[in-house]
Amino acid sequence: MSEERRNTRVNSSKSWVSLILRFFLSAIVIAVAAFLTPGFSIGGIWSIFIAAAVITVMDYLINRVAKLDASPFGRGFTGFIVAAIVIYATQFFVPVMRVTLVGALLGALVIGLIDIVIPGKTL
Repeated sequence: MSEERRNTRVNSSKSWVSLILRFFLSAIVIAVAAFLTPGFSIGGIWSIFIAAAVITVMDYLINRVAKLDASPFGRGFTGFIVAAIVIYATQFFVPVMRVTLVGALLGALVIGLIDIVIPGKTL
């Protein structure tokens, strides 16, 4: 096997591991935000994983289409509002997730604060 091919395989496996770790980190952050934020509730571990997947897909689509980073502190006030909208919209895809408008704003704030403490992209 050539050196270039080995490097490609190693980089590919590192990116999958990184993606999986980011997914689980996002799920943990969403669970903590739902626990700490009034007006933001989610029931069950599977719902948390579904919410993390929906938020990840929405973030990817927003990033590809509008070139916006949907993290609370990604683009200042705009990123904060986009993150709140993503959190609010996620409830329509996850059956046991309920978020009020104020809960989405507070959830984006909590996620942003967690994002400051834990390095890496969480939302």
